[in-house]
Amino acid sequence: MPLEQVLKSLIRDVPDFPKTGVVFKDITPLLADPAARRQVVEAIAKNYGDMRIDALAATEARGFIFGTLLAQELAIPFIPVRKSGKLPYKKIHEEYELEYGHASIEMHTDAVKKGWRVLVHDDLLATGGTSAATARMIKNLGGEIAGFSFIINLGFLEGEKVLTQRFGVKPHYLLKY
Repeated sequence: MPLEQVLKSLIRDVPDFPKTGVVFKDITPLLADPAARRQVVEAIAKNYGDMRIDALAATEARGFIFGTLLAQELAIPFIPVRKSGKLPYKKIHEEYELEYGHASIEMHTDAVKKGWRVLVHDDLLATGGTSAATARMIKNLGGEIAGFSFIINLGFLEGEKVLTQRFGVKPHYLLKY
């Protein structure tokens, strides 16, 4: 079965979560399927296999799951991007808008070496706010954006357009709604 069909069969809609009117895309069934998880990692890694990528930055919590697997597959360092107040060392901070509110994230100030090309990964692209905030931190630390990687793109929220215009890098994703 083609990967897109596999993903559609394993990603469930949860209406009105985390608030009324939002349809949450739940990847829990995907995580429960080892073969499908492997297909996702291989498909994303294949897209970036010929590029120079020095590290992968992923946002908590769901971005961490495939982010660590991708970093392992690409044999590159993993950079955790966490909600504010969760990292113990010196950190850089960014605030951003979500499709249903405000948030802020942080990464350690020594996470990105100057000149590193960093792949930004998350499970889902909505408005692009989280990934744009991550990219701004990477750039502020002297890194470059090698790419944006997602499993799901909610195309109607135009995050793809936002990231492409702001950073000059077209996001890669496996499934678009």
